[in-house]
Amino acid sequence: MNSKLIYYCAFAISLLLLFSCKGQTKQQKSKTSNPITSKSIVGGPFENSGFTFIGMPKHIQSIDTSAGWNQNGQKLLITGTIIKLDGITPAPNVIMYYYHTDVNGLYAEKPNLDKRVARHGYIRGWVKSDEKGHYSIYTVRPASYPNSKEPAHIHAAIVETEIENPYYIDEFDFDDDIFLTSAKRKSMENREGNGTLQVLVDGNLQIAEHNIILGLNVPDYPKEKKK
Repeated sequence: MNSKLIYYCAFAISLLLLFSCKGQTKQQKSKTSNPITSKSIVGGPFENSGFTFIGMPKHIQSIDTSAGWNQNGQKLLITGTIIKLDGITPAPNVIMYYYHTDVNGLYAEKPNLDKRVARHGYIRGWVKSDEKGHYSIYTVRPASYPNSKEPAHIHAAIVETEIENPYYIDEFDFDDDIFLTSAKRKSMENREGNGTLQVLVDGNLQIAEHNIILGLNVPDYPKEKKK
């Protein structure tokens, strides 16, 4: 074989090997620099979870009176204790965000309502458990959605300093609601306790006690939290 031909063949093969190795190296680097990671979210998917923080005051009390308190409807007090997963120890400084419909079953707006949270309406607020885990919410009893058989309810979400994201818990509904059927009761997740409220009447005020057990039936809830 001609020596020049041998030289050109060897040169071509070396170039082929060189670019092949570079291609593999580049591909391997791209896989390393862009790893596919999956991180579990405590409580799972939570639509509009960011609404929890919009308008949140810097200083949150353990007792809150909602903007719906002055509506012409049934006055309601929800009070209870937020407890750690052991079911015994009170959990202080835990924030609960809540929102619900008005007496007409609407997530109503008001001129001063931040448009970003219009879907939640103006009857919304926050409480933070005190040193004994206690909280209280004074509000008006919400109505069911217009022309529906959906039970009236109050949405609630929890914010813990040791957990990166807020997560929702069982909606608060009412044991005496005619729309709260057996099927609906069975479908409840019982996240941090059954949300069905049994109300007692004290004059013009309905009172419901509801204790919350942090992490109960909440997916991916950490057994040990960050400190």
